[in-house]
Amino acid sequence: MAEETKKMPVGAGLPEMPEEIVLAPPKKVINWKRIIFILLGLGIFLGFYAVQTLPDAVDPNGKIFKLSWEGKMALGLFLMAGIWWVFEVMPIGATAIAIGLFQVLFYIRPADQALKDFLDPSVWFIFGSVVIGLAFSASGLTKRMAYKMLGLVGEKTNLILLGTFLVVAAMTLLMAHTAVAAAIFPLLMAIHALYSESDQPTKFGKGLFIGMAWVAGAGSIITYLGAARGVAAAGMFREFTKGITIGGVAYPQGYDVGFFELTWYLLPVGLLMTFIIWFLITILFKPERDRIPGLREKAAALGKELGPMNNKEKFVITTMVGIITLFMLKSFAPVKAFQDMDRAGIMLIGTIAFFMTKTLTVEDLEAIPWNIILLFGGAMSIGFCLWKTGAAQWLAVHWLTMFLKAPPLVFILGIAFFVLIMTNFIMNVAAIAISLPVSLVIANYLGVAGHVILFASLVTAGMPFNLLIGAAPNAIAYESKQFTTADFFLYGWIPSLVLMTVLAVFVWFIWPLMGMPVLLAKG
Repeated sequence: MAEETKKMPVGAGLPEMPEEIVLAPPKKVINWKRIIFILLGLGIFLGFYAVQTLPDAVDPNGKIFKLSWEGKMALGLFLMAGIWWVFEVMPIGATAIAIGLFQVLFYIRPADQALKDFLDPSVWFIFGSVVIGLAFSASGLTKRMAYKMLGLVGEKTNLILLGTFLVVAAMTLLMAHTAVAAAIFPLLMAIHALYSESDQPTKFGKGLFIGMAWVAGAGSIITYLGAARGVAAAGMFREFTKGITIGGVAYPQGYDVGFFELTWYLLPVGLLMTFIIWFLITILFKPERDRIPGLREKAAALGKELGPMNNKEKFVITTMVGIITLFMLKSFAPVKAFQDMDRAGIMLIGTIAFFMTKTLTVEDLEAIPWNIILLFGGAMSIGFCLWKTGAAQWLAVHWLTMFLKAPPLVFILGIAFFVLIMTNFIMNVAAIAISLPVSLVIANYLGVAGHVILFASLVTAGMPFNLLIGAAPNAIAYESKQFTTADFFLYGWIPSLVLMTVLAVFVWFIWPLMGMPVLLAKG
C-alpha cells in the first residue's frame, strides 16, 4: 500500500483543472437614476438658456421688475442645483463648485464675484462653528456631556431623543444654532455609538440627527442670539416703518423690535415646535428598541473612567463662554466697537485659540468636513446670484401679487410660505429681504399690520426642513451618514406643513391675545 501511495501521481483523485482560467471582470452596473437626474438638471438649465424672455413682474405701486438675461439664467441654475442636491447625483460639495463654475462659463456673473462668495464671512462663520465642535470632541468634553445627559434621561430611547432636543433648543437661546449643532454633533455620535456598535444607519440615528437639525431651527427663532436673521430682519423692519403710526404712536425713526418683544411672541412657537418635532420623530423614525438596558449604569461607569475635568476641557468651556459673551455684547452693548464686530471674526477667535494652545492639531484640521464647507460656499454663491441679478425680487413680486385680493390670513400665510420655500435655497436673511418690502406694500392694501408679516416671516425663515443648504445644522447633521439628502427632503414636508398649520393658529388666534397687532385699525 505504501508503494502504491508513493507511485500515485500528484493531484490524483482531484478534479482536473481547466486548461485556462479566465477571470471575468466585474459586471458594470449603470446607475441610470443618477444619469437621469444629472441630465434633468442640465436640461432645465439649458431650457432657460433657450427661452427668450419671461413676463415682467409688477408690484401694487406699478413698479415694473424686468428679468434680465442673467436673472433668467440664475433661475435655471437655481433649479438645476436644487435637483442635483436633492437627488445627490454627486457629492454635495461638488455640486456647489458647479454653481460657481456655471456662473463663470455662461457669463451670469464674473469669476471674481461668483467664486468669491465661497469665502464669504458667513462661510467662515460656519467653518469656525465646525472647529468648535471638533474642540468639544477632541478635548473629551463631548463624551462627558453625553454620559451626564444619558444618566439623567435614562434608558428609554424616546426620552433620550426628547432630552437631546431640549438641550439643543436651550443652547440656541444663547448661541448661534450653527455653533450649537457643531458642538452637539459629536455628543450625538457618542450617544449613537452606545445605541448601536454598527456603522450602518439606524432609525434611532436617523431620528436623532434629523431631529437635532429641525429643533436647532425651532430654537433659533426665540432670541436674537440664535441666528443673525433676527437682528437683520428687525433692522429692515425699522427702516421700512419710518414715519408710520402703530397703535396710535408715531415712529419717525421706525419701529424697533426689542429683545424681549421678539422672545415674547416667538418663545411659544419655538417651544411648541420643539415638542411637535419630537413627537413626529418618534412616529416617523420609531427606534428599533424601546430602551437600552443598562445604559444608565454604563454611562455612569464610562463617566467615572473619564476622571476629573482636564485642562483642555476647561479651556474649551472658557473659550466658548468668551465667544458667547462677545456675541451678547454685540447685540446689547451700546458701544459702537462691539456693535461693529463681525460675527465670523468672533467665531474664528476660537479657531485660533484652539490651535495656538494645541487643543487641536493639524490632524484635526484635516478632519474638517470640507464637503459641508463647500456646500455652504455654493449656497452663498447661488443666493447672491439670485439677489444681484434681480431674479429673487422678480420671483417675490410675482408670488406676492397673487394675494392682492386674498383674505388677510391667506395673504400672511402666503408670504410665510414663500419665505419657507426660499429659505431652503438661499440665505434666510435674503429670503426675508426680498419679500418684506413688497409684502408691506400689499399689506396696506389689505389692512394687515406689518408686525405680523415680520414675525410670521421670522418663524418660517428659521425652519427650513427640506434642504441641507437651508441651514447649517441640516448639513452638519448630514455628516452622520444616517440619512440621505432625499430622506431629508421628503420627510421635511411633514414638519413644514405642520409648521404652517401652527403659524395659522398663532396668527389668527394666539398672537392677537398676546397683544400683537394683526389687522390695521380702520379709519
